[in-house]
Amino acid sequence: MNDELSILCKKYNCDKLMHGYAEIYKSYFDKIKNDKLNILEIGVANGTSIKVWSDYFKNSNIIGVDIKKIDIVEKKLNRKNIKIFQGSQTDKNFLLKIIEEYKSFDIIIDDGSHYPKDVIKSFELLFPILNIKGLYFVEDMQTSYNHYYHGNAFDLKYANTHMNYFKHLTDSLNYKEVANPFYKKNKYDGKIINVSFFHNMVVVKKDLNDKESNLLTNNAFEKNRYNERILKKGQKLRYFLKYLVFGRTYTFILYIFNTIKKIILLRR
Repeated sequence: MNDELSILCKKYNCDKLMHGYAEIYKSYFDKIKNDKLNILEIGVANGTSIKVWSDYFKNSNIIGVDIKKIDIVEKKLNRKNIKIFQGSQTDKNFLLKIIEEYKSFDIIIDDGSHYPKDVIKSFELLFPILNIKGLYFVEDMQTSYNHYYHGNAFDLKYANTHMNYFKHLTDSLNYKEVANPFYKKNKYDGKIINVSFFHNMVVVKKDLNDKESNLLTNNAFEKNRYNERILKKGQKLRYFLKYLVFGRTYTFILYIFNTIKKIILLRR
């Protein structure tokens, strides 16, 4: 590949090219590389990727976070548009100091510990200050399947890993389509418009997501269908009984059954 991002990765010997991440990043960054952005990368290490972002996003602030002390002179990171902070990606007070200085971010890249709990906690702390249309990247998702990284290779569907965490985020894309009148909106509903999975990487795009369902009204199918029927065929007792009495009773029974099932199986 001879695009600018790949050339920079080669120049600084950045492993994002080897892992196939550069091509993914290019597809998201190509149109915004000249914008003035706040970019946060968790995990500085030898500084190669920070230097890539510094060159690629010439008009942006590049903020790096690492739990280890980084010698910016030795790593040649003493550039005008780079600032490095030492601290843990799960330390709320530490992150709040960075947030206080920069207010918000347009791009956040987690290339930190790769431990499930750390990735999840960082996302929960940082997603609220990601700007609208902002992008959140998590690299090296394969650690979800590796018990040496506190992942779980033996219970893929229900393991408490960051892969499953981001899989569940896809429900927030369709939160108004959940035919459960008892559904309670969570903190991500209405704020995510895309969750994309690649080999060892996940990308979450933040934006307003408030499109109404064409099947449900306030997460209820029965009321929507009842309104449709009487609009087309007029007020009839059988529609009231079918949808608002028997239909709602059926939904309520399923709700109780699944609630008991989750309790028995110790699922949230």
